[in-house]
Amino acid sequence: MTQPAPTAETGSPAEPGSSPRPQSLMLTFFGIHVLGTGTALSSASVIDAFARVDVGEDAVRSTLTRMVGRELLERHRRGRRMYFSLTPRAAEVLADGQERIHRTGAVNRAWDGTWTLVGFSLPESWRRERHDLRSRLMWAGFGPLQSGLWVAPGRVDVAPIAAELGLGGRIRAFHGEAAAPTEAGDLLRTAFDVDAIADGYRAFLARWGDGAAPGEARDDLGRLLLLHTDWLDLVRRDPHLPAEHLPADWPAETAETLFRDLSARFEPGARRIAEEILDRWEPEG
Repeated sequence: MTQPAPTAETGSPAEPGSSPRPQSLMLTFFGIHVLGTGTALSSASVIDAFARVDVGEDAVRSTLTRMVGRELLERHRRGRRMYFSLTPRAAEVLADGQERIHRTGAVNRAWDGTWTLVGFSLPESWRRERHDLRSRLMWAGFGPLQSGLWVAPGRVDVAPIAAELGLGGRIRAFHGEAAAPTEAGDLLRTAFDVDAIADGYRAFLARWGDGAAPGEARDDLGRLLLLHTDWLDLVRRDPHLPAEHLPADWPAETAETLFRDLSARFEPGARRIAEEILDRWEPEG
């Protein structure tokens, strides 16, 4: 399965512990309330929902317009009302995020010692292509080992990434195991900022650890939105490193337990409020 990444169009995760960006919030919102339903939401009801996390009308409207331009949302006019639905591209991004949240998990305890290595060389003038390739490699769990060489634990299918970007002739991929004098732990620390990943989980625990939502959330709809946006930002940053080579106090498992507990607590109220305030419409075709 192709693993879409945040790019110049889809945006990048916010810094750990910072307030989520409007586009990250919007993607998460549509992932919770629209993904898999085939429906579109009116702009007025989205504005109402986002007021519950202190995002104003102008910011909502500009974010919706920007995401239409980036082919993440599709606009539909129905009388005097405007509705927005997910594009197939956005649905793919969100479905992959949901897979990581609900099935992959935050701790990798099943690594078999195999690595995937990717080498590439792109002309200096190909800045956009280089940025998109690096973004997709990071989303797929890779880290830069040295110039033009990236590595990920496990067997990663690189072919869809190369095909999507049209770079098949400029990418070389290999599977293998580390050999002496190279050690797995050294590879991890070289290719990935292990401390920064851990700090992200600790920031999440500090933000949500008392069981209460941040102050900008007014009800369970807002609480669930902020919670899932924060967690998805962490998921995007975490390459799912093998647990056996991480510190004993690695905070991912504790953070994941907190996320699941709070999600179960907020979801019933969020669904009830969504049914009351969201104006849905099913576009034809």
